[in-house]
Amino acid sequence: MDSNLPKVFLPRKHPPAGLERLKKFCEVVILNEERRITRDEFLKSIPGFDALFITPMDRIDKEALDIAGPTLKVVCTFSSGLEHIDLEECRKRGIQVGCVPDTLTKAVAEMAVGLLLAAARRFQEGIESVHNGVWGTKWENALWLAGKQVSGSVIGIVGLGRIGMAAAKRLAVFEPARILYCGNRDKPEAKEVKAKFVSFHELLETSDFVLVTCSLNKSNRGMFDADAFKRMKNDAVFVNVARGALVDQDALYEALMNHQIGAAAIDVTTPEPLPTNHKLLTLKNLLVTPHLACATVETRNAMCNLTVDNILAGLSGQPLPSPAYV
Repeated sequence: MDSNLPKVFLPRKHPPAGLERLKKFCEVVILNEERRITRDEFLKSIPGFDALFITPMDRIDKEALDIAGPTLKVVCTFSSGLEHIDLEECRKRGIQVGCVPDTLTKAVAEMAVGLLLAAARRFQEGIESVHNGVWGTKWENALWLAGKQVSGSVIGIVGLGRIGMAAAKRLAVFEPARILYCGNRDKPEAKEVKAKFVSFHELLETSDFVLVTCSLNKSNRGMFDADAFKRMKNDAVFVNVARGALVDQDALYEALMNHQIGAAAIDVTTPEPLPTNHKLLTLKNLLVTPHLACATVETRNAMCNLTVDNILAGLSGQPLPSPAYV
């Protein structure tokens, strides 16, 4: 390799098309472990690089930046979320930070709708019944595995940002009675789906479906606690495609176990991966997927390409196409 080329470190492999483009301009070092690497392994690997191509599994804080050293010019994450990066510390050191939020919107919105339908119509229980050879019919028991209908329901969306709005547009096709949303402020674009801005408590108490699409910050960590679940209808469906840390998982377990709410579907947990013996996985009325919301071939390739664009721009001293801060 040309030692004069800028050096880029990746803890793990990513879609090849984007990486091949990166390799034309940079010396690319990929740790290439098939398992999740430890914090110590990550820290030992990063000194002396000009750029880091990371994911939410890789925490960039003062310790990591000190170890990376003065050569580091740009940190780019293969994600929309930024809670794993100390942005203020990066800003102080003149390190540019890139992310890829716009590339994920459609895929995550589709996953949100899919999980909502799967939980509402009890897909997991139905699939298990097929594998166990148990089939009910409307003639034997009219309410066997009967679920909730989206049409005519009240849908509450927590966080009407890019993903929340995209999910609302898709869910509006199912003809709900109303769409509610809560967040920091009333949003003019909500008129497109006739969504009404309400308080968090009103949303919980009124909604048949509660969909979480907000970003994670210090003020909303654990916002779905025992009190939040108690406020929800006892047949409500809870769906989280945002971040696991927004939810008190003990409270979610109790709410589902005691039928304070009807069902839930979550694509994010704390920790990830969730241990296979975790009590949440014993629940019949909970569907858990392994953080797959943006896992489409099209989206993952777009994420990689934009991350590469961010890195190349940062290394050449140009503004990043998708910066974490301006």
